[in-house]
Amino acid sequence: MFKLTGFQRDLLYAIAGHDRPSGQQLKDDLEAAFDGEITHGRLYPNLDTLVNRGYVEKGRVDRRTNYYVLSETGREALAARKEWEDGYLPFETSSGS
Repeated sequence: MFKLTGFQRDLLYAIAGHDRPSGQQLKDDLEAAFDGEITHGRLYPNLDTLVNRGYVEKGRVDRRTNYYVLSETGREALAARKEWEDGYLPFETSSGS
C-alpha cells in the first residue's frame, strides 16, 4: 500500500464507500472532494494500476461501463493502512470542546 500514490489510495477509499461504483461515479466523487476536475487520462490508468496490482477487481455492467470492487487484498491493505495511521493518530476527538 505504501507504493501507491495518494490518488490511488483515495480511489481505494472511494471504491470501498460504494457498492460496485462505475468509473464515472468515482470521478464525480473525487471531483467533489478535490474541488476540481479529474481527467479520464488520470482516473482510468490509476484504476488499471489498482486492478493490475490486485487491490481492485473490475467487472462489466455493459459494453461501455465497468464497475470496480475491492479485492480481499484491497480490503486487507485498507485495514492495515488504518491500523498504521491509528498508531500516529492515537487521540480521540470530542464534540463538546
